[in-house]
Amino acid sequence: MKLYTVNAGYFKLDGGAMFGVVPKSIWQKTNPADENNLCSWAMRCLLIQDGDQLILVDNGIGDKQDEKFLKHYYMHGDDTLEKSLARHGFAKDDITDVFLTHLHFDHCGGSIERNSEGSLVPAFKNATFWSNKAHWDWAVNPNAREKASFLKENILPIQESGKLKFIDNTDGIKFTDTIKVRFAYGHTDSMMLPHITFKGKTILYMADMLPSIGHIPLPYVMAYDMFPMKTLDEKRKFLEEAVKNEYILYLEHDPVNECCTLQETEKGIRVKDTFKLEDI
Repeated sequence: MKLYTVNAGYFKLDGGAMFGVVPKSIWQKTNPADENNLCSWAMRCLLIQDGDQLILVDNGIGDKQDEKFLKHYYMHGDDTLEKSLARHGFAKDDITDVFLTHLHFDHCGGSIERNSEGSLVPAFKNATFWSNKAHWDWAVNPNAREKASFLKENILPIQESGKLKFIDNTDGIKFTDTIKVRFAYGHTDSMMLPHITFKGKTILYMADMLPSIGHIPLPYVMAYDMFPMKTLDEKRKFLEEAVKNEYILYLEHDPVNECCTLQETEKGIRVKDTFKLEDI
């Protein structure tokens, strides 16, 4: 098995929304905001080469949205999904499986592209797309609060292509011999977190359970989370498990840090070490 960091670019979101009830005077120490109160965030996907499978976990916003949409999110930096794949010697057509942690636009928007005729088609022509039925149903019938994050042009064409498959909603179910699927329900219903065994270690892809090291303290819960009290409980359990078992956490949105480990301190669980995936 080989693992590769794949950066799909950077975007900006409101700092207050990203840190919920935590005051700006505190959160800006780790995630400084610009003059519009926006913080920069990564869209850090993960590429897993496992036997004959080349699995891409999440794929960023993509580039099919119109200028009006994209200007709200201030896309910046030179990284793109295509450039990052090429850096490792791969192209989109090499991907066999696209694992979608959840269907918010910044995690699945790259799944679909517009072809030369303007039609919406899968960007990964040879891949199977993986979600789970509970989350899929949640996304295609969105509540009013979350509707802006579930864009039908990102989601419905996957099913229409015939390339969509569902993972059973069983926590700890095997996706491959080296990848288990963990479920979380606070950020959105039935978000999937890959739990990967690699070189004798466990790597947990955190998706929006833990966007950055700035979110490690328990009260640092995003206002975007549908069920913040559920997130609080889930985060506590995941972090305690990570400390006990010395997990490596892979951070999808942290603009600086790819991976971290945790330790127990007098103030609670905090970051221990940060490092790049390639250093494992």
